[in-house]
Amino acid sequence: MLDLNSDKSIYVQIAEIIEDDILLENLKEDDQAPSTNEFAKVYSINPATARKGLNILVDEDILYKKRGLGMFVSKGAREKVLQKRQEEFYTNVLPEIMRELRILEISKGDIINYIADYKEGESLD
Repeated sequence: MLDLNSDKSIYVQIAEIIEDDILLENLKEDDQAPSTNEFAKVYSINPATARKGLNILVDEDILYKKRGLGMFVSKGAREKVLQKRQEEFYTNVLPEIMRELRILEISKGDIINYIADYKEGESLD
């Protein structure tokens, strides 16, 4: 979902929406990605902004262009997105989580137990 109030650029969010659809396998190899005009209409944004987001993925070889037809999911795109997102997690997200764990004095054992007991959609309170 696009967040127009986010600090993150709209075109980056567009790229992430496509990446999410690839990771969730809503878009598979050789499937057509939504067009810039579709993004523009659904989110009330400029088609050039949507195009910039899609072109990021073309530059990363996650999408490819078919002249006159649009953009499609490249072979191996899911693995590329997965690797990219894992690297971002380890580089940007995890250090911040580790910092917060230290501040809150949550032990490694406590967090491991929490993760082991975690079931999506359930609260551990």
